[in-house]
Amino acid sequence: MKRFKILRRWFARKFGLARLVCLALLVVFAGLRVWDPPPVQELRLRTFDLFQLIDPRHKTVRPVTIVDIDDKSLARLGQWPWSRTRIADLIINLTNNGAVAIGFDVVFSEPDRLNPELVANQMRYLDDATRMKLSELPSNDQILSEAIKRSKVVLGETGLPQVESELDKTLPFTGVATVGEENAEKFLFEFPGLLRNVPVIEKVAAGRGLFSIKTERDGFIRRVPMIMWAQGNIMPSLSLEILRVVTGTPTLLVRTDKTGIRAIRLKGVEIPTDKNGQLWVHYARRDPSIYVSAADVLDNTVPPSKLAGKLVLIGTSAAGLNDIKTTPVSSTMPGVEIHAQILESVLSGGAVISQPNYALGIELLAALIIGLLVIIFTPNLGPVRLVLAGAMFAAVLVGTSWFYYWQKRYLVDFTYPLLSTTAIYLTFIFSSFVREQRQRVQIRGIFAQYMSPVLVEQLAQSPEKVVLGGEERELTIMFSDVRGFTTISESYKQDPQGLITLMNRFLTPLTDVIIEQKGYVDKYMGDAIMAFWNAPLDDAEHQVNACEAAIQMLEKIDVVNKEREQEAAEGGHVYIPLNVGIGLNTGIGVVGNMGSDLKKNYSVLGDSVNLASRLEGQTKEYGFPIIVGSRTALAAKEKFAILELDFIMVKGKTEPEVIYAIAGREDVMQSAAFQRLRNITIEMLSCYRGRDWQGAQDAIERGRRSEDADTLEKLFKLYEARIKEFKANPPPEGWSGAYALLTK
Repeated sequence: MKRFKILRRWFARKFGLARLVCLALLVVFAGLRVWDPPPVQELRLRTFDLFQLIDPRHKTVRPVTIVDIDDKSLARLGQWPWSRTRIADLIINLTNNGAVAIGFDVVFSEPDRLNPELVANQMRYLDDATRMKLSELPSNDQILSEAIKRSKVVLGETGLPQVESELDKTLPFTGVATVGEENAEKFLFEFPGLLRNVPVIEKVAAGRGLFSIKTERDGFIRRVPMIMWAQGNIMPSLSLEILRVVTGTPTLLVRTDKTGIRAIRLKGVEIPTDKNGQLWVHYARRDPSIYVSAADVLDNTVPPSKLAGKLVLIGTSAAGLNDIKTTPVSSTMPGVEIHAQILESVLSGGAVISQPNYALGIELLAALIIGLLVIIFTPNLGPVRLVLAGAMFAAVLVGTSWFYYWQKRYLVDFTYPLLSTTAIYLTFIFSSFVREQRQRVQIRGIFAQYMSPVLVEQLAQSPEKVVLGGEERELTIMFSDVRGFTTISESYKQDPQGLITLMNRFLTPLTDVIIEQKGYVDKYMGDAIMAFWNAPLDDAEHQVNACEAAIQMLEKIDVVNKEREQEAAEGGHVYIPLNVGIGLNTGIGVVGNMGSDLKKNYSVLGDSVNLASRLEGQTKEYGFPIIVGSRTALAAKEKFAILELDFIMVKGKTEPEVIYAIAGREDVMQSAAFQRLRNITIEMLSCYRGRDWQGAQDAIERGRRSEDADTLEKLFKLYEARIKEFKANPPPEGWSGAYALLTK
């Protein structure tokens, strides 16, 4: 059991749990087909019915005529059963008109109730002379016997559900021999009892056959047993016995193999059957032209062409005699016509349909091959290809089955492999649904606390938009940090819970701003926040949204500081303001689910991340709370007040980067004061990079005299220090103006 679990886990990891389940389904459905329970059978039979409805047998010859004991005959000649003398007249007229053989779809199991001797004994007021004269007359059964003796007549018999009397061993039976690996008896349908005709006519008939027909579970007649086991004897069907008589075959040969009966052979004819000796009837549409009324035959008013050279079946279509059957092509077909259809099929040459014994092997092989193809390729197909592949497999199965029926008249079932394949498809679809639901839960769990609920739900509904394994994307990365937080935290040594409350107090509004601006909070590092935009969902304006978030974060901190200052005044304790520095940079990063088997985090790696972190660290050096990289500034320059700060070389990078400060939104950008300061800054940087140290210093001095000059004071001091250093130690030849950062 333990080894099985290990093997199952290995297989699930290697090939996927859905594939493992589908392989098990393949085995289950194979077992189901071999077991072949009634629902599976009926599905297959309904398919074969459809084939016959679409393409029934087309009559090329009409070798059979049915003498119908119809309502017209009963109305003219009286109720059934008729006198045996009338039956004798029927046989004589048929024989005189050239009938090749006559088969009865009725049984004469009792002596005629109108036999003269019986009539003499039943009449009360007859004189002795008349009674004696009647008794000396030949019986009606004897008259029928004489007529049968002069014709080729096959009498009908019927199987019974129980034994009603011992069989007369002196009466003849048709000879049947088995050729093959198995005895035929073990595969045949069995009737415990047998109802035969009265001996006087039974012994003179040319043949005897069962007209018993077994219905399917749904009441349809699709197959008719050609040979049966009845009260200890192998008996041919009525139609088979007629064929034996007209072909002059002394003994029927039943061919068998290990799977059952394969065929029945007569002289010049081999009839394929199923393993139980049943013939699949290849039905044609109902054909009223093969019927003639029994009354017309007795009146000799039937055209000779209807009878000459014909096999004649005598049966009934009268509603009161209850011999109406349901077939795939007709819901009201007289039983006698089913025997006629069998004779027509066999004698038409190539019109017999069969289900070969190897059909089961074909079905199992088709299910196996298509099932394995589905298992191998389906998980890798998209929805459209999956539908197309399913349609292709279904078309192949249906087309193959139809080809076998249409061209070879073989019944090969496509419903089982189609059912098996469909079950596998549905399993994959269900597995995909479960996986998607699990993925949605996973996505909600990963992103719920770091993104807006709207974005989280978008991801949950479209999980394909997130690649948890890792992908390269253009991102805007943010690092924010509280300046001097160590000093602030030291003031909470006696109140650690107060420090946690303070952190939550400013981290919450900052996080809310990031999420509202479509950002993703990567992680918290003490008082610092790392976030990024344009992943996992696409954001066409990720640079602008990140810059807006940075400005709003400063505004939120101002609100928190005012509240804290008022609380400090009211509580009489020292107030230390919170100052936040923010670094933004846009670039290519690798984003995905990273970590260990125990803990994972959706995060980003890359040089662009390192630069964003360095920019955040430089906010205290340049005196601006928001510093951004060049790609961020370029994308946001139309909506924010952008001020160029420096051309820097970050440790670990070979290419320098122009960095900018964000001084405000569009209203600040349009102000005259900002325009003056920006022009002074541009002039200062131009002189500085051109080694015009005095020109740079003059620009700084003019800037200090401008309105809002205090905003640039840290920047001015930084460049004054560099100018002083470069005056003493000039930069080397080819200097581009880039400054190597010494601090993080």
